[in-house]
Amino acid sequence: MSSQDWDGVVVTAADFQSLQAFKHELFDPKGFLRSWNDSGYGACSGGWVGIKCAQGQVIVIQLPWKGLGGRITEKIGQLQALRKLSLHDNSIEGSIPYSLGLLPSLRGVQLFNNRLSGSIPPSLSFSPLLQNLDLSNNSLSGTIPPSLANCTKLFKLHLSFNSLSGSIPSGVIGSKSLIFLSLDHNNLSGHVPDSWGNKFDGQIPEELGRLQNLSVLNLRGNHFQGPIPPSIGKISTLTQLDLSHNNLSQEIPDSFASLSRLSLFNVSYNSLSGHIPDSWGNNNSTTQNKNVSFHLQSLILDHNSLDGSIPASISNLSSLVVLNLEGNKFDSEIPEELGRLRNLSVLNLRGNHFRGPIPASIGNVSTLTQLDLSHNNLSLEIPDSFASLSRLSLFNVSYNNLSGSVPTPLAQKFNASSFVGNVQLCGYAGSTPCPSEEIPSAPSPVVSKPHPRRHKLSTKDIILIAAGALLIVMLIICCILLFFLVRRKPPSKAKDGQAVPRAEKGAPPAEAEAGGGEAGGKLVHFDGPVVFTADDLLCATAEIMGKSTYGTVYKATLEDGHQVAVKRLREKITKSQKEFETEVNVLGKIRHPNLLALRAYYMGPKGEKLLVFDHMPRGSLATFLHARGPETPINWPTRMKIVQGMTRGLFYLHSHENIIHGNLTSSNILLDEQANAKVADFGLSHLMTTAATSNVIATAGALGYRAPELSKLKKANTKTDVYSLGVIMLELLTGKSPGEAMNGMDLPQWVASIVKEEWTNEVFDLELMRDAPSIGDELLNTLKLALHCVDPSPSARPEVQQVLQQLEEIRPLDTMTVSSGDDGTGVPSTSE
Repeated sequence: MSSQDWDGVVVTAADFQSLQAFKHELFDPKGFLRSWNDSGYGACSGGWVGIKCAQGQVIVIQLPWKGLGGRITEKIGQLQALRKLSLHDNSIEGSIPYSLGLLPSLRGVQLFNNRLSGSIPPSLSFSPLLQNLDLSNNSLSGTIPPSLANCTKLFKLHLSFNSLSGSIPSGVIGSKSLIFLSLDHNNLSGHVPDSWGNKFDGQIPEELGRLQNLSVLNLRGNHFQGPIPPSIGKISTLTQLDLSHNNLSQEIPDSFASLSRLSLFNVSYNSLSGHIPDSWGNNNSTTQNKNVSFHLQSLILDHNSLDGSIPASISNLSSLVVLNLEGNKFDSEIPEELGRLRNLSVLNLRGNHFRGPIPASIGNVSTLTQLDLSHNNLSLEIPDSFASLSRLSLFNVSYNNLSGSVPTPLAQKFNASSFVGNVQLCGYAGSTPCPSEEIPSAPSPVVSKPHPRRHKLSTKDIILIAAGALLIVMLIICCILLFFLVRRKPPSKAKDGQAVPRAEKGAPPAEAEAGGGEAGGKLVHFDGPVVFTADDLLCATAEIMGKSTYGTVYKATLEDGHQVAVKRLREKITKSQKEFETEVNVLGKIRHPNLLALRAYYMGPKGEKLLVFDHMPRGSLATFLHARGPETPINWPTRMKIVQGMTRGLFYLHSHENIIHGNLTSSNILLDEQANAKVADFGLSHLMTTAATSNVIATAGALGYRAPELSKLKKANTKTDVYSLGVIMLELLTGKSPGEAMNGMDLPQWVASIVKEEWTNEVFDLELMRDAPSIGDELLNTLKLALHCVDPSPSARPEVQQVLQQLEEIRPLDTMTVSSGDDGTGVPSTSE
């Protein structure tokens, strides 16, 4: 092999031999390395996938997400000009080659999300130009090499999700170049080296305060114990600090209150005690802090033993989005000042000893999506101001001492589990009815006088007034009884053999009327497992599950125990009766495993219209994904099963029924007992007026699912449905709700910005990253497909059929196995 550079297309002989060995020891099931031919021709002109050269020498090997297995050859040490090795998100096994550290020009090593084992080679310290070392999400063991301190240009050290043990080397802690240090989810603890002059058995060393350029410090999920070093509060450059899931104790240092650049502070799941520093957010606490602007967005202190009160100065943290104090020992009143946090999305005070009233000011925080005040000692009423919190997807005040009536919007949107455990609380589904307001008695005639005087009623007057009132009550009762006798048949006749009218067997679905009777209503059955009469339906025990633009959703329990979902449509927004019947009979015939079947509809004598569907006990995808606890993980096979199911349902609507959904959200994806997805609320726009449909499209935009072009078009099409589908895919990949603003960006924009910065692994839900070595390729390809679906240009988006084909290529049907441990709980759809 000649070492000559044929017009810049051939590598040197030494590099060619190294690349051949590199290819030979890798397992390439998808054939990405087929372009690496035996001649070496094209290697330096873009012909070889993942290779970049300079003057005939390889400077970059970049092969992420290619499904590669096998091992990394020791002969990689022959690539003396190599600057960057990027093989992340593959399934590469074995150890990291010792020779890798002997490359003098090496700047970046990105091997995260593989299956690498063994120890970190100390030879990496021989790379004087090394800047970025990311070995996270592997199975590495042993200690962190102290010699890494020789890498004086190292600014990012990411070793999380391995099995590393021992202490953090003193040289690493003394680094002046480190900006990013993430060691979470390892087994780090041990003794600090004697050279520091102290021994801290398993403690976080004070010397971390020397890292004066550090931006990110992540020690989550290790075995550190003892106090948090106050010296960390002196690292003024810190933007993210995560010490959660350790065994830390004592108080949060007051010095942390001066970290004005901090956006994330997480010390959850430790044994911390004492108070939240009173000076947190207080610009005037010290001379140095005057006029400082705080950037803290997430303050996560849950599951510790903190007590006392929430300092009022927290209200000065104007950027705060998440405040989580769950599972502590706070025993004060909730401060009114929390109502000033106008960007707050999540407020979790569950499981403390908070007492007194709920501050009405919290109802002014219109950005709230999750509010949990359950399991405290709160008293008095739920403030009326909470009725305006329209963005809430989770609300819980259960197990307090609350009384009075639940504000109507909350009672309609959330089920009984949000309110139980408050004996004197009423006005929600399943609760004791609230006492009726007293009807003021008719005023006695008063003769016009300049100075009217009150006089005491005589006994005769009292008797006459009581008799008159009794007569009025009896007349009202008689009228009510007469109305029901006319409206429905006596129960005794049904028992005596006069069957309640039912749908005739064999009649066409659109004509299978039942239960009309004297009431004059019309019930039309389509095929389904449950047959019922209009009386059965109207007399069923109903629980309001939520309200929407189209109407109200109920869970109805029939007398025989069967449950159905009933959507009562708002009367003023539906089409005329004739048009309505024509359209609804078409919808009633649509059947597909991934579409929620319309089983019946009822039209009452006064124009009321009810749609009856199968009840899905696992509820909506939105609830399944966002309203679960940390003890209920959802693995990748389950999420992919849901993605494929909803895509099949949407494809059937587009290709076989010529129906555009127009309002596809995670609240409209329902799940059966096996987590099979059922697309709901399709075709409802055909039953509604144009104005009502436009209102629904606008609502979808507020939730983050609407395609950008709909602001001008006002009419949905297949490509706008694909956009909504892509948003839901991103929702499942990230675990984030589209309604949450991420630094002022919507979910697609936020994901795109992270990917652009090559921090793609930061996008995915942490639950998924734990299995990244085995599913990394699927995650990446699904992410690429989702971003394709949410392309701002409609013409650039794929059709649903193409989406489905790619999903089935990413994860074929025969691999779709789902763990039984992924059960979630939910409620029926409350969306349009």
